[in-house]
Amino acid sequence: MKAVILAGGMGSRLSEETERVPKPLVEVGSKPILWHIMKIYSAHGINDFILCLGYKGYVIKEYFTNYFLHACDVTVDLSSRSVEVHQNRSEPWRITMIDTGLTTNTGGRLRRIAPMLTETFCMTYGDGVSDTDISGTVEFHRQHGKLATVTAIKPPGRFGVLSVQGDKVTHFGEKIDSEQSTINGGFFVLEPEALNRVSSDEISWEREPMEQLASEDQLRAWHHSGFWQPMDTLRDKRLLEELWASGNAPWKVW
Repeated sequence: MKAVILAGGMGSRLSEETERVPKPLVEVGSKPILWHIMKIYSAHGINDFILCLGYKGYVIKEYFTNYFLHACDVTVDLSSRSVEVHQNRSEPWRITMIDTGLTTNTGGRLRRIAPMLTETFCMTYGDGVSDTDISGTVEFHRQHGKLATVTAIKPPGRFGVLSVQGDKVTHFGEKIDSEQSTINGGFFVLEPEALNRVSSDEISWEREPMEQLASEDQLRAWHHSGFWQPMDTLRDKRLLEELWASGNAPWKVW
């Protein structure tokens, strides 16, 4: 199974960091938040990734192309132009990195990689971590037989709101200020047909496509009451850093 990660946004609310690197490469505990997200999926046996790149996407390409230099001890022989890797500690990941445009919206990024998706796949954003049960979400998705599953959570009310009856998403709406709201926490499981609701690069996945899926009774919610935290601001980054430094980061499921 593939996991798609949207990693192309500009991260303007974290400009202190994103002026030099793309948001998914902003570090938490000396590792990019993108690495943390991939480790969550890998802990559930998902090691085949598609990264939808945009802003400073070449930096993400360079990071993974040179991943051995970041993760392992190496000997570089300049005379033979060879690199010897010692005690390979890298993950068994297959990473496809696709330039999906600088200003392409979230739905448009998915639309651009749709030809690469021929079976059920996972999808999430490149700036948030959670201890949600990925394996459980996939199994739940297969059992209900609909086109899309979204992880539903109850954090502070600054995100798009889900109207939910049981596990059925009846409406996907605007942001409201209510701590009681159930919101889109990412960590989707999708069928390729779900992407047919995206008609152009300008479409936001969180608007028309999800609203249409809900109206067609094709969207279900996996309820997660555990840890979930996006990294939208410098304050969020500091919180994640503190949790990681404590040695008790809730999202460290590997």
